[in-house]
Amino acid sequence: MKQVKGKGSILHYMTRVYSVVLIVLLSLGGEAQNIEFTSANFPDDPSGLREARRNIREADLLYEQGWGNFERALEYYLKAHRFNPNNAVVNLRIGECYLYTPYKDRSIAYLERAIELNVDEIEVFYFLGLAYQQNYRFDEAIEQFNQYRQLLSPQRAIQEREILERRFAECENAKRMMKNPVRVFIDNVGSSINTEYDDYSPILSPDGRIMYFTSRRPLGSRPRMDRIDHKYFENIYYSILEGDTWTQARPLPGNVNSGTHEATAGISPDGRTLYVYRGDRGGDLFESRMDQRGEWSRPSRLPRGLTSRGNQETSIAFTSDGRRVFFISDRPGGYGGKDIWTATKSDGGRWSEPVNMGATINTPFDEESLYLAPDDVTLYFSSQGHDSMGGFDIFKTTFRHGAWTRPVNLGYPINTPGDDMFFVMTPDGNTAYYSTMQPGGFGGSDIYRITFLGDEKPLKSPLMNSYIASIAKPLQYNLMEQEVEVASAPVVFLRGRILDDQDGTPLTAVIELYDNETEQLLAQFSSESQTGNYVISLPGGKNYGISVRADNYLFHSENINISEAIVTREIINDIRLKRVEVGQSIVLNNIFFDTGAATLRAESYAELGVLYKLMTENPSLKIEISGHTDNVGSADVNQRLSEQRARAVVEFLIDRGVDRARLTYKGYGFERPIASNETAEGRQLNRRTEFEILDK
Repeated sequence: MKQVKGKGSILHYMTRVYSVVLIVLLSLGGEAQNIEFTSANFPDDPSGLREARRNIREADLLYEQGWGNFERALEYYLKAHRFNPNNAVVNLRIGECYLYTPYKDRSIAYLERAIELNVDEIEVFYFLGLAYQQNYRFDEAIEQFNQYRQLLSPQRAIQEREILERRFAECENAKRMMKNPVRVFIDNVGSSINTEYDDYSPILSPDGRIMYFTSRRPLGSRPRMDRIDHKYFENIYYSILEGDTWTQARPLPGNVNSGTHEATAGISPDGRTLYVYRGDRGGDLFESRMDQRGEWSRPSRLPRGLTSRGNQETSIAFTSDGRRVFFISDRPGGYGGKDIWTATKSDGGRWSEPVNMGATINTPFDEESLYLAPDDVTLYFSSQGHDSMGGFDIFKTTFRHGAWTRPVNLGYPINTPGDDMFFVMTPDGNTAYYSTMQPGGFGGSDIYRITFLGDEKPLKSPLMNSYIASIAKPLQYNLMEQEVEVASAPVVFLRGRILDDQDGTPLTAVIELYDNETEQLLAQFSSESQTGNYVISLPGGKNYGISVRADNYLFHSENINISEAIVTREIINDIRLKRVEVGQSIVLNNIFFDTGAATLRAESYAELGVLYKLMTENPSLKIEISGHTDNVGSADVNQRLSEQRARAVVEFLIDRGVDRARLTYKGYGFERPIASNETAEGRQLNRRTEFEILDK
């Protein structure tokens, strides 16, 4: 009995060895043979076979639910593959699923093996073409796409002609762009922001010091998971730039993150309103406002027209004056999928009917992720169309001569054969951030920094670049031939604090931005109550008037005339407001006269309107308007001119209805200089109009 039992054990052992050797030999060479998961092929291991079949059934169920479940299906297919590495369909499924992970390079070996094993699904050639394309083997990709096309039936060849022609074009685009790469460094921003989960859609505050972004990491003690793709729900996080390093990301404070998807979609020019994508009703845009404590309010839906029931809106960008908006929508009337739409706001505050931006910008494929540069005329977006290398590429279009230019691809290595999205630039225009999925990342989509290199910049070793050396996981560094063109239109960032003039207490103030030439109120901002901080972006080519008002304080005015030739820069300006008290005086910085005359220029009317508002809001206030000059010319001429100019301001207010008894005027000539008359800058400061409180 024992002898018979022993003989049976030896036969079982020899049979298992033979099966394993056969599989290994087939995998190493010779005539490839597809091995099915049957008991006839694995008579010696029924329990292992049952487990492999269970894994395949579980994987197939996930696979059939669509791409959002491919990564989970991959885990089960790999378990079955470890039991039997020579099944054609399992190799095909593994190769296809890897295409939707950061490890796209791993797909090639499995798809090639599926072809060797004579898999009977012709889609394997299409998937292998995608795998080669994703791994920069473009000529081989073209061969596989051709092979797939030749195997299609005539009817399917017609149905799939457009997508195949698109794939051929993408490969040719990629080959062309890789011959002329742009001059950039591209680096992963590191573990303070990126995680093993998807991290994407960076949004920068106007001064570039805060990054808001979307992450699918678990949030809270009981994080929710999406039923469709089995990933954690989207939530919004933020990080602060300290020196050259981003701080550890935290969930956005306030009431933005909830039990549904919340993702970053845009930010207002003053940084006080965050636009949020929420998964309600198929996906709509909402807005959240920062309160005086620095926390964000519960998001409220954008006005009807900018959102539409049953359609998806995902990204939004406003001009600096808030009067024009661009947004992504898949509403009817587009060119296919998601398009870019635009609308304008009337003087009454109503939005016009949105208009599609047209075939120059939109394609039959999806457009996504908008970023409008501070110059208001340079729009960046991602598209699967145009001359993409594959997936979404980042493009730039500029508004010139009444029309938007043909979009320009930002080039390789910014763009890749994968999805490159959510481009946003820093205020100085030298750096940008975007989302992509790269080998060597932390997992899933990561946020990367682009550093643009100009022709004049000397070559550096990356070890000499402290900015790059500080990053935990650099992706790559490139010293390339071609310089990428980015938005370089002039813009000034004005930031600082609003403070009480006596004790330096931070104030909540209303900041109004005017176009002095048109008298138009361009935008209205507010400072933070706890810090008094404010930030304003000012595109070039305009003469701006800035008025700062707070309750029980005199208003403060600034004049900033930005020429078209100025380079992007930042002005730090703390503004101290004076209390409404007898004896207090302020300079009216936006009152302008013709040279050598007392004729008020039209650019003065916006500030005169602010002064008029102060007088109507404080009906007991009595003031003196005073005129001052520099010391060029005789004392008599200057005294007379200063008095005439002061009188012109008083007459303007009287004409608007202010009681004459509340107003006096006086000219002081050059008796009261506030700066040296020895310089042009000093003389300009001395040529001014002031008002002083006489009685309240």
